[in-house]
Amino acid sequence: MAKPKVAIFKFASCSGCQQVIVNCEDELLLLGALVEFADFKEGTSVELDPPYDISFIEGSITMPEHVELIKKIRENSKYVVAVGACANSGGIQALRNFKDVKEFIEIVYATPEYIESLEHSRPISDYVKVDFYLRGCPMSKSQFLEVVNALLNGRKPVLPTHSVCIDCKRKGNICVMVADGKPCLGPVVQTGCGALCPSYHRGCYGCFGPMENPNVEALVEKFKELGMTPDEIERYYHLFNAWAEPFRKVGELLHV
Repeated sequence: MAKPKVAIFKFASCSGCQQVIVNCEDELLLLGALVEFADFKEGTSVELDPPYDISFIEGSITMPEHVELIKKIRENSKYVVAVGACANSGGIQALRNFKDVKEFIEIVYATPEYIESLEHSRPISDYVKVDFYLRGCPMSKSQFLEVVNALLNGRKPVLPTHSVCIDCKRKGNICVMVADGKPCLGPVVQTGCGALCPSYHRGCYGCFGPMENPNVEALVEKFKELGMTPDEIERYYHLFNAWAEPFRKVGELLHV
């Protein structure tokens, strides 16, 4: 019986999510015995023809050729999984979406006329249907293994959607915002990191993007109470998941 084909494709990204897969180590050896890696640039030079059972997509869509390629991958894949902040919300490179990308190209490149780029850095869901989402910058190792396990065994993946604050309470962390007056995105950000930053007395930076139905407006008001200026608040939201809709709208709230 043929093994399922699993492909990991990279678009505009730092390859950090592929490194998470490489860092699965012992689990990766077991996974390699169960599936064939059809395309996995960070892990193997082997490339197999489609169709694919699962295609994990890392990176955002930023170039014209990306649009055609992601559509071809979708056509040839049973499941498409967006992995990491770039594939889910455009990534940190989506900060360019708030400006004119042509200006950046002219500043950086000596011959900008040779550079082809889309106006915006966008998530893959803007172009194709996505079956499952793995958040994070980078994604969570345990969540990746859960999705693979679930899809190979014909069940729906179980992924948490609650806020980072819940994890802090479960770990017994003292709230850095209440106790120390530090800004923290934990109340509006989806879990996945195990409340890593708050566990070391730092505010959450939002690596996993907005949780379900985040009360962004209330947290904006709390940040104002902490003495943050509108520009500081906007910059705090505009990091790894700046183009995620709830975070993108913060600027509109602050500059009406």
